[in-house]
Amino acid sequence: MSELVCGTSRIVGCRFSVFPMTDRFVEVIMGALHSVDTTKVWVQTDDVSTCVRGRMEHVFDVTRAIFAHAAASGVHTVFQGTYSIGCPGDTDADVYMDEDPTLLNCDIGKHADIETACQFALYPLGTDNYMEVIYNEVHRAKAAGTFNGSVHYASRLDGALSQVFESLENAFQHAIQSDHSHLVMTAVVSAHSPSAKSK
Repeated sequence: MSELVCGTSRIVGCRFSVFPMTDRFVEVIMGALHSVDTTKVWVQTDDVSTCVRGRMEHVFDVTRAIFAHAAASGVHTVFQGTYSIGCPGDTDADVYMDEDPTLLNCDIGKHADIETACQFALYPLGTDNYMEVIYNEVHRAKAAGTFNGSVHYASRLDGALSQVFESLENAFQHAIQSDHSHLVMTAVVSAHSPSAKSK
């Protein structure tokens, strides 16, 4: 068994899947993937999920845009992703850390206003004050107007797609405790859910 060596890279990654509730799911998923500029991130898609890696701002830019384009189909669409930074030995695709910070998918137009609901959870690994870190990000989401209560194992966000992803990115960015810490965040984001209409 090879020894795991901790890397020094601060590359951010997200492994995610998008689930459009339609028999046109292949068309919707592939259309979203091809509509987004992924020049500044490393991307790999297989039969289960897609992984994007690079600078934090570009990973969130790409994942937000992919979900926005898929949700623009108008069908119930769910994004399920795991974001991570600081994983020991995580250095693959480090070349993408040299990209400049200019975002390539800022203009998602009317898709940004799609109403979404989200459940997310933060895992500040190896941090003694992890509950304080989590509470701080809950308060940040409250200040942004997106926080909508807690459920078992997650916090809920509601709002326009752009607002919800902004809260997710802010929570992830501010929960990083040091240049050596390992942070994981899970997020499930839903748009056009028929359940919401019954509320």
